[in-house]
Amino acid sequence: MSAAPAIGSVALVPEHEYEPVRGLPGRLPPGERILWQGSPSWRSLAQRLLLVRWVAAYFGGLALWGVLTPSAPFGTAITLALGTVGVGLLCLFAWAVSRTTVYTLTNRRIVLRFGVALSKCVNLPLRTIGTAAINPGPEGTADIALTLTEPLKLGYLQVWPHARPMRMRAPVPVLRCVPDGATVGALLTRALLDAVPGGRRIDPALEADTGPVRDTVPAFAHAAAA
Repeated sequence: MSAAPAIGSVALVPEHEYEPVRGLPGRLPPGERILWQGSPSWRSLAQRLLLVRWVAAYFGGLALWGVLTPSAPFGTAITLALGTVGVGLLCLFAWAVSRTTVYTLTNRRIVLRFGVALSKCVNLPLRTIGTAAINPGPEGTADIALTLTEPLKLGYLQVWPHARPMRMRAPVPVLRCVPDGATVGALLTRALLDAVPGGRRIDPALEADTGPVRDTVPAFAHAAAA
Protein backbone atom coordinates (compact mmCIF):
# COMPACT_ATOMS: atom_id res chain seq x y z
CA MET A 1 0.00 0.00 0.00
CA SER A 2 1.40 3.43 -0.92
CA ALA A 3 2.15 6.12 1.63
CA ALA A 4 -0.06 9.15 2.22
CA PRO A 5 -0.06 11.63 -0.69
CA ALA A 6 2.19 14.69 -0.60
CA ILE A 7 1.15 18.09 0.66
CA GLY A 8 -1.65 19.72 -1.24
CA SER A 9 -2.14 16.77 -3.58
CA VAL A 10 -5.68 16.62 -4.88
CA ALA A 11 -7.85 13.66 -5.76
CA LEU A 12 -11.15 14.11 -7.59
CA VAL A 13 -14.01 12.21 -5.99
CA PRO A 14 -16.97 12.32 -8.43
CA GLU A 15 -19.37 10.47 -6.16
CA HIS A 16 -19.11 10.31 -2.37
CA GLU A 17 -20.89 6.94 -2.37
CA TYR A 18 -17.87 5.31 -4.04
CA GLU A 19 -15.31 6.44 -1.47
CA PRO A 20 -13.50 3.39 -0.06
CA VAL A 21 -13.37 5.24 3.27
CA ARG A 22 -15.72 8.15 4.01
CA GLY A 23 -13.97 11.43 3.35
CA LEU A 24 -10.81 9.82 1.90
CA PRO A 25 -9.71 9.17 -1.69
CA GLY A 26 -8.33 5.73 -0.83
CA ARG A 27 -7.88 3.20 1.93
CA LEU A 28 -5.53 4.06 4.76
CA PRO A 29 -1.93 2.81 4.46
CA PRO A 30 -0.69 0.38 7.12
CA GLY A 31 -0.07 2.11 10.42
CA GLU A 32 -2.36 5.08 9.71
CA ARG A 33 -5.56 5.43 11.71
CA ILE A 34 -8.39 7.95 11.89
CA LEU A 35 -8.43 10.06 15.04
CA TRP A 36 -11.43 12.24 14.19
CA GLN A 37 -13.85 13.06 11.40
CA GLY A 38 -16.38 15.86 11.16
CA SER A 39 -18.19 18.38 9.00
CA PRO A 40 -18.83 22.11 9.38
CA SER A 41 -21.93 23.30 11.21
CA TRP A 42 -24.10 24.82 8.51
CA ARG A 43 -25.68 27.27 10.95
CA SER A 44 -22.28 28.53 12.03
CA LEU A 45 -21.17 28.72 8.38
CA ALA A 46 -24.22 30.81 7.54
CA GLN A 47 -23.58 33.19 10.44
CA ARG A 48 -19.79 33.53 10.41
CA LEU A 49 -18.84 33.05 6.78
CA LEU A 50 -21.89 34.18 4.83
CA LEU A 51 -23.05 36.79 7.37
CA VAL A 52 -26.73 35.95 7.00
CA ARG A 53 -27.66 38.01 10.05
CA TRP A 54 -26.11 41.12 8.52
CA VAL A 55 -27.85 40.43 5.22
CA ALA A 56 -31.18 39.97 7.00
CA ALA A 57 -30.60 43.15 9.02
CA TYR A 58 -29.80 45.09 5.83
CA PHE A 59 -32.99 44.08 4.06
CA GLY A 60 -34.95 44.51 7.29
CA GLY A 61 -33.67 48.07 7.53
CA LEU A 62 -34.69 48.76 3.94
CA ALA A 63 -38.13 47.32 4.62
CA LEU A 64 -38.51 49.45 7.75
CA TRP A 65 -37.59 52.52 5.75
CA GLY A 66 -40.27 51.54 3.27
CA VAL A 67 -42.84 51.22 6.06
CA LEU A 68 -41.95 54.73 7.20
CA THR A 69 -42.51 55.90 3.63
CA PRO A 70 -46.17 55.02 2.98
CA SER A 71 -45.92 56.07 -0.65
CA ALA A 72 -43.87 52.95 -1.48
CA PRO A 73 -45.73 49.88 -0.11
CA PHE A 74 -45.02 47.81 -3.21
CA GLY A 75 -41.30 48.50 -2.91
CA THR A 76 -41.37 47.36 0.71
CA ALA A 77 -42.97 44.06 -0.27
CA ILE A 78 -40.36 43.54 -3.01
CA THR A 79 -37.55 44.30 -0.53
CA LEU A 80 -38.87 41.75 1.96
CA ALA A 81 -39.25 39.15 -0.78
CA LEU A 82 -35.71 39.73 -2.06
CA GLY A 83 -34.31 39.60 1.46
CA THR A 84 -36.10 36.35 2.21
CA VAL A 85 -34.87 34.75 -1.00
CA GLY A 86 -31.33 36.01 -0.45
CA VAL A 87 -31.09 34.72 3.11
CA GLY A 88 -32.66 31.43 2.03
CA LEU A 89 -30.09 30.95 -0.75
CA LEU A 90 -27.20 31.71 1.60
CA CYS A 91 -28.53 29.20 4.13
CA LEU A 92 -28.98 26.63 1.36
CA PHE A 93 -25.39 27.13 0.23
CA ALA A 94 -24.13 26.77 3.81
CA TRP A 95 -26.11 23.54 4.16
CA ALA A 96 -24.70 22.22 0.87
CA VAL A 97 -21.13 23.03 1.95
CA SER A 98 -21.68 21.24 5.25
CA ARG A 99 -23.31 18.29 3.54
CA THR A 100 -20.44 17.78 1.06
CA THR A 101 -17.49 18.51 3.38
CA VAL A 102 -15.68 16.00 5.55
CA TYR A 103 -12.58 16.85 7.56
CA THR A 104 -10.45 13.88 8.60
CA LEU A 105 -7.61 13.88 11.13
CA THR A 106 -5.35 10.83 11.20
CA ASN A 107 -2.11 10.20 13.02
CA ARG A 108 -0.27 11.24 9.84
CA ARG A 109 -2.29 13.88 8.00
CA ILE A 110 -5.36 16.05 7.70
CA VAL A 111 -7.62 15.47 4.71
CA LEU A 112 -10.16 18.01 3.50
CA ARG A 113 -12.85 16.55 1.25
CA PHE A 114 -15.10 19.29 -0.09
CA GLY A 115 -16.86 20.63 -3.18
CA VAL A 116 -20.55 21.20 -3.83
CA ALA A 117 -20.30 20.64 -7.59
CA LEU A 118 -16.98 18.78 -8.01
CA SER A 119 -15.60 17.04 -4.95
CA LYS A 120 -11.89 17.18 -4.10
CA CYS A 121 -9.67 15.69 -1.40
CA VAL A 122 -6.70 17.74 -0.22
CA ASN A 123 -4.02 15.94 1.79
CA LEU A 124 -1.99 17.85 4.38
CA PRO A 125 0.67 15.70 6.10
CA LEU A 126 1.08 16.70 9.75
CA ARG A 127 4.83 17.15 9.29
CA THR A 128 4.14 20.04 6.87
CA ILE A 129 1.89 22.01 9.25
CA GLY A 130 3.99 24.80 10.75
CA THR A 131 1.34 26.27 13.06
CA ALA A 132 -2.28 25.62 13.86
CA ALA A 133 -4.58 28.23 15.40
CA ILE A 134 -8.10 27.92 16.74
CA ASN A 135 -10.68 30.68 16.49
CA PRO A 136 -13.73 29.94 18.71
CA GLY A 137 -17.20 30.57 17.34
CA PRO A 138 -20.81 30.26 18.48
CA GLU A 139 -22.25 27.13 20.07
CA GLY A 140 -18.84 25.56 20.69
CA THR A 141 -17.75 25.61 17.04
CA ALA A 142 -14.33 26.80 15.92
CA ASP A 143 -12.30 27.61 12.82
CA ILE A 144 -8.86 25.95 12.79
CA ALA A 145 -6.30 27.58 10.49
CA LEU A 146 -3.32 25.52 9.30
CA THR A 147 -0.19 27.44 8.29
CA LEU A 148 1.95 25.21 6.09
CA THR A 149 5.71 24.97 5.81
CA GLU A 150 5.42 24.26 2.09
CA PRO A 151 3.25 26.05 -0.51
CA LEU A 152 -0.22 24.65 -1.08
CA LYS A 153 -0.57 23.43 -4.65
CA LEU A 154 -3.98 25.01 -5.06
CA GLY A 155 -5.28 28.51 -5.75
CA TYR A 156 -7.37 30.43 -3.24
CA LEU A 157 -10.62 30.03 -5.16
CA GLN A 158 -10.03 26.28 -5.45
CA VAL A 159 -9.90 26.01 -1.66
CA TRP A 160 -12.58 28.56 -0.68
CA PRO A 161 -14.48 28.57 1.63
CA HIS A 162 -11.98 26.38 3.45
CA ALA A 163 -9.27 29.05 3.39
CA ARG A 164 -8.28 32.04 5.49
CA PRO A 165 -9.58 35.33 4.00
CA MET A 166 -7.22 37.72 2.22
CA ARG A 167 -4.45 35.16 1.73
CA MET A 168 -4.79 35.00 -2.03
CA ARG A 169 -1.17 34.33 -2.99
CA ALA A 170 -0.47 31.73 -0.30
CA PRO A 171 -3.76 30.08 0.74
CA VAL A 172 -4.01 28.99 4.37
CA PRO A 173 -6.35 25.98 4.74
CA VAL A 174 -9.03 26.29 7.42
CA LEU A 175 -11.26 23.68 9.00
CA ARG A 176 -14.43 25.77 9.05
CA CYS A 177 -16.99 25.88 11.85
CA VAL A 178 -15.94 22.57 13.39
CA PRO A 179 -18.40 21.38 16.07
CA ASP A 180 -16.88 20.92 19.54
CA GLY A 181 -13.86 22.91 18.44
CA ALA A 182 -12.03 22.69 21.78
CA THR A 183 -12.00 18.89 21.69
CA VAL A 184 -10.88 18.79 18.07
CA GLY A 185 -8.18 21.36 18.84
CA ALA A 186 -6.85 19.18 21.65
CA LEU A 187 -6.78 16.12 19.37
CA LEU A 188 -4.98 18.06 16.67
CA THR A 189 -2.45 19.44 19.15
CA ARG A 190 -1.63 15.93 20.37
CA ALA A 191 -1.33 14.62 16.81
CA LEU A 192 0.99 17.48 15.83
CA LEU A 193 3.18 16.93 18.88
CA ASP A 194 3.47 13.25 18.03
CA ALA A 195 4.11 13.82 14.32
CA VAL A 196 7.77 14.84 14.69
CA PRO A 197 10.33 12.57 16.37
CA GLY A 198 11.61 14.20 19.54
CA GLY A 199 8.35 16.06 20.09
CA ARG A 200 7.41 19.71 19.71
CA ARG A 201 6.83 22.59 22.05
CA ILE A 202 3.63 24.57 22.55
CA ASP A 203 3.77 28.31 21.86
CA PRO A 204 0.75 29.80 23.70
CA ALA A 205 1.64 33.35 22.62
CA LEU A 206 0.79 32.79 18.95
CA GLU A 207 -2.21 34.60 17.53
CA ALA A 208 -3.77 33.91 14.15
CA ASP A 209 -6.99 35.01 12.50
CA THR A 210 -9.26 32.79 10.46
CA GLY A 211 -11.79 35.49 9.76
CA PRO A 212 -12.19 39.25 10.13
CA VAL A 213 -9.89 41.09 12.52
CA ARG A 214 -12.65 41.19 15.13
CA ASP A 215 -12.40 37.38 15.34
CA THR A 216 -8.67 37.28 16.07
CA VAL A 217 -8.00 35.46 19.35
CA PRO A 218 -5.06 33.80 21.13
CA ALA A 219 -4.68 30.25 19.83
CA PHE A 220 -2.74 27.07 20.31
CA ALA A 221 0.22 26.43 18.07
CA HIS A 222 3.23 24.21 17.74
CA ALA A 223 6.74 24.64 16.44
CA ALA A 224 9.70 22.32 16.00
CA ALA A 225 11.78 22.11 19.17
CA ALA A 226 15.13 23.87 19.00
